[in-house]
Amino acid sequence: MTSSKPFVLFFNPVRHAGSFYAKLQDVAHTEVVTSKSRDEFFRDVRDKYKNIFAIYRTSASGAVAGKFDKEFIDQLPPSCKYICHNGAGYDPIDTNACTEKGIIVTNAPDPVTDATADLAIFLLLGALRQLNPSLLALRAGSFKSGLDFGHDPQGKTLGILGMGRIGRAIKSRCDPFGLKTVYHNRNPLSAERAAGAEYVTFEKLLQESDIISVNVPLNASTKYLIDAAEIARMKPGVVIINTARGPVINEAAMADALERNHIGAVGLDVYEREPEINEKLLKQPRALMVPHMGTHTTETLAKMETWAMENARRAIAGEPLLSPVPEHQGHC
Repeated sequence: MTSSKPFVLFFNPVRHAGSFYAKLQDVAHTEVVTSKSRDEFFRDVRDKYKNIFAIYRTSASGAVAGKFDKEFIDQLPPSCKYICHNGAGYDPIDTNACTEKGIIVTNAPDPVTDATADLAIFLLLGALRQLNPSLLALRAGSFKSGLDFGHDPQGKTLGILGMGRIGRAIKSRCDPFGLKTVYHNRNPLSAERAAGAEYVTFEKLLQESDIISVNVPLNASTKYLIDAAEIARMKPGVVIINTARGPVINEAAMADALERNHIGAVGLDVYEREPEINEKLLKQPRALMVPHMGTHTTETLAKMETWAMENARRAIAGEPLLSPVPEHQGHC
């Protein structure tokens, strides 16, 4: 029997916001996708998923469907009007194809801020203090024999590339460590939104920063924003932190510069071809790396799930959406 409630298809089960999921079922018919592959989904969407109104997706949804590219979007039924993503970055979704199809994409920018900034600070301090070689030495039984010295943060210049929510949160967390913060955006921000950081050109940020934190979204203009030429203009011994998206940096060029000691250390949460990681980086002790753990906490994931489902609920109720992506803000 077909439900009279709008059909919201979940590409991943809700794990942390169960009470909100239960409330959503008051206004929506919900199912978790059972398709095991992209091709199987394309078959299923012509039959058992032919009436979906909205799709809920996470960063892990690609395991079943791959990217939500034009081919994927074109397969969706005319009834599908919303894709509610539960993360901040939505680069796997082709927003232009969605526009052509009349589908509005929403994301969840606010809930990810604190957890991502917290992890960035862990990576920043860990890379600056050269903690990864010490962890390896300890487990190898040599304690701290032969270890190089790390560096203090006080008096260093932190360059934030992308002063959005996460950039500002990183800046506020770094203030007590005595770091001087500069930033670069496409355009200077108001003093309040810059959180007291100085605006500098991209070139000046590269040349003068002791630590560079990458916090820009991935799009056509930011892929390989940091390539071999940009790395060459950085200070010898620079520390690079990336909690944004891997392809913003040319991973091979970064690994080569680490090998040459031009880069002093890196702290990475994201990678160019996840889950594949450059072999040189894997073997490099001065690369402090974690497997895309920026929002991997119970509390933050619950907030992200709730935010995405609230966007779906508002879509059903005809209420203003919490966070349509910038490309679709004029279409709501």
